[in-house]
Amino acid sequence: TTTTTTTTSTLSSKVVAPPKVDSPQHSDDDRRRRRRKKRHHRRGNESDDDDDDEDESDRGDDRRGSRDRRERRKDADPQDLARLRGKSKVEPKPSQMKTGGAYVIPSRRARLSGKGDEEDQRMQWQLLKRKINGFINKVNVSNIRNIVVDLFSANLIRGRGLFVRSCMKAQSTSTTFTHVFAALVSVVNTKLPMIGHLLLRRLILQFRKTYSRNDKRMCLNIAKFIAHLVNQQVAHEVLALEILFLLLENVSDDSVEVAVAFLKECGLYLSEVSPKGLNSVFDRLRDILNQGLIEKRTQYMVEVMFAVRKDGFKDYPTVSDGLDLVDEKDQTTHLLSLDDTIDPETALDVFKLDTKFKENEEKYNEIKREIIGEESSSSSGSGSSSSSDDDDDEEDEAGEGAKEGGDTMEIQDLTGTNLVALRRTIYLTIMSAITYEETAHKLMKMNLPPGHESELANMVIECCSQERSYLKFYGLLGQRFCELKEEYRNAFHDAFAEQYSTVHRLETNKLRQIAKMFAHMLYTDALDWACLEVIKLTEEDTTSSSRIFIKEMFLELSEAMGLRDLLKHLQDPTIRPHLLGLFPVDDPANTRFSINFFTTIGLGALTDEMREALKSRPKVSTTLDGNSSSSSSS
Repeated sequence: TTTTTTTTSTLSSKVVAPPKVDSPQHSDDDRRRRRRKKRHHRRGNESDDDDDDEDESDRGDDRRGSRDRRERRKDADPQDLARLRGKSKVEPKPSQMKTGGAYVIPSRRARLSGKGDEEDQRMQWQLLKRKINGFINKVNVSNIRNIVVDLFSANLIRGRGLFVRSCMKAQSTSTTFTHVFAALVSVVNTKLPMIGHLLLRRLILQFRKTYSRNDKRMCLNIAKFIAHLVNQQVAHEVLALEILFLLLENVSDDSVEVAVAFLKECGLYLSEVSPKGLNSVFDRLRDILNQGLIEKRTQYMVEVMFAVRKDGFKDYPTVSDGLDLVDEKDQTTHLLSLDDTIDPETALDVFKLDTKFKENEEKYNEIKREIIGEESSSSSGSGSSSSSDDDDDEEDEAGEGAKEGGDTMEIQDLTGTNLVALRRTIYLTIMSAITYEETAHKLMKMNLPPGHESELANMVIECCSQERSYLKFYGLLGQRFCELKEEYRNAFHDAFAEQYSTVHRLETNKLRQIAKMFAHMLYTDALDWACLEVIKLTEEDTTSSSRIFIKEMFLELSEAMGLRDLLKHLQDPTIRPHLLGLFPVDDPANTRFSINFFTTIGLGALTDEMREALKSRPKVSTTLDGNSSSSSSS
């Protein structure tokens, strides 16, 4: 009883402290320390001493054994040691690794390539895959032209599946660049339509899947891609209308939202090519609003869509600036429907052994030369580095020989670089000057090499044709050069003949401006009227473009000179021999054609002499016709 009372009083006098929470590191150390104490208490003191001796002897043996093993390891074969460790020194083939394997120096890679076996083809496939992915991932508006050339340098026919998959993946991850990817596909589609067709098939198939799964995000991305392909005329507008009617058939908030986003992207193009179909789509949207089938948020989006249409889609252009890279006549448009049976050709995405690998590579090299106009530079293997060294040695020897002999080698530029630089300088000089006197002064100070006067004349004509409307600046500039030197007069004389012979290649606006420029040079007598002898105003020798050219030129002449002075000038005996093609009197049919032409354009006064010549001509053809008709009736 006494003991119990004492213990109780002692416990009550002490203040119990809260348990300490140790960090994980200290708690682990405490556990190890406790385990060592337990093991130490289990053993006796004697056994502990014996164990310490045995441990020291074992450590000595281990040290001697490890020293012996290190000495043996120095003399042993590394491959044998690898086998003893259970590791093999044979590395996997680089072509079978996911990343293509370790880095291989170009000379060794060139030696390995060109064999055409499975390993080489697999390595080429991995290289092609990395190329296509790299080019597509770094394309933007500023470098798209260079990326297109780089893409065509790769075998897109073999890697068309890789190209399509990479485009779809890049577009789904960065939808803000959808218009850039669509422009890239449109350029590739002009040369290789099979790629555009394959991309459209996969997009349509994926749109079906996402629409059936109610995946709004993916459906929105794919619809946006298809809309931009419609704007680039890779896909037909029928596909766009089918998608819109499908989305608005079974109305839901998500389907209307996708339809509105799709309509914003390609609405301007649809208003130009299919206004009736676009009106039907907006009528359906109006019915949805009136029936109240959607939420207020979606209703607001539809109302915004109507406001966008009212503004003429000014914030949603068909093709952005810098991405209109293909002419309409060069584009190949694919007509596909949502209901078509589609084969995605997924086998094109994986490697497949090609038994005619080298032949197909040579065929694509020929196609590549036709597309980009450059010969593919194929490395010849291990001899490339040695051949380059030999070439360097030969160049050094040739240079030393030239120094010793004292002979100079004249290098002729056959690439046309100097000519392109000259044209650029002339163009920039013309565009930067304010008056034609300043332009002529600057161009005369350039000291053109002899024989390059025709380049200056052609650049003046080209700059004139590029303007939106005719500027008298170019006529005065041509007049100034013709008055300064006879060489420039001859250059513009030859340029007139060349422009008239190729006038059918020009647009109507361009040929009108060129005709007005030559008319100015003619009525100021800066250009000799003898240049008109190249014109033969007959039905067989003229085209619609050439007749427009003659019409604009003579209307400008009559406006500047007056009809009387123009007629008086054309009757000059020194000029009349050069106008027999314009005012023919040898054949009645040609005479009538010329009379009708000038009468139609309002210059019938120029045809008085032709009318008199036509009246004074004996009617031989009428007599012959009468004889033939009388003989037939008899």
